[in-house]
Amino acid sequence: MQTAGSDSAQGTPGRRRSNTVQAVDRAALLLKAVATAAEPSTAWELAGRCGLNRSTAWRLLSTLEAHGLVERDPATQRYRPGYAAIQLASATDIDALARRVRPILERVATATGEIATLAAVQRFSLVYVDQADPPGPPSPNWLGRPIPLHATSSGKVFLAWLPDEERRSVLPRQLERFTPETITDPAELEQVLSQIRRDGYGSCVGEYEEFSNGVSAALLDSHGRPVVILNVWGPSQRVTRQRLPTLGREALRAVHEMSAMLE
Repeated sequence: MQTAGSDSAQGTPGRRRSNTVQAVDRAALLLKAVATAAEPSTAWELAGRCGLNRSTAWRLLSTLEAHGLVERDPATQRYRPGYAAIQLASATDIDALARRVRPILERVATATGEIATLAAVQRFSLVYVDQADPPGPPSPNWLGRPIPLHATSSGKVFLAWLPDEERRSVLPRQLERFTPETITDPAELEQVLSQIRRDGYGSCVGEYEEFSNGVSAALLDSHGRPVVILNVWGPSQRVTRQRLPTLGREALRAVHEMSAMLE
């Protein structure tokens, strides 16, 4: 009797030894089918293309969707690649993009006198991939650090531009409280994200660290998805609530400039 991952081909001439896991193998087939389809496909169409029964294909697609690897249109029930698959495919391009927009990041840091960082999705987490410091004493290095999505301006801006289902899939069920200002109520968070979509930028006032505030704006792709997030932040003594709108508009101008540079 053969089970998933068993070595049924051992000792058989001319055949490769198989160490694949059946469920992963089938999920990979579906993901490839979604990625290579000329247009979004239904679960039934994908099942036929991959030689799977419909219920198996539907369960696997639901799992891939929960991880952001595929996206299902609620109106047509058709699947296309999700944000996580797009980020995985473009991960090797992030460093090149960061190098290209580095002069803008440096200009923002100099003009504002605050730290300017660039964040991107890597390995299913939002992390800082570049940092420009203002003139003066050395600043804390945040490169490579994961960013809490609900408690930072970068994270909230990233969430604001995701479709509803994808946003729910990347947020934990319980929102962790880092400071007394951290938003832990999902309904309140949704209101903040709506405001970000109206203003074009987001802010954070002592929500992750009590002593620092910041603003962020997203560079969006042609589908309106966040590619990278520009963040300007500093100590709360300098980055006051009154100063946040000015810094927010500066961040928004910078990502518009980045977008024009990359066209």
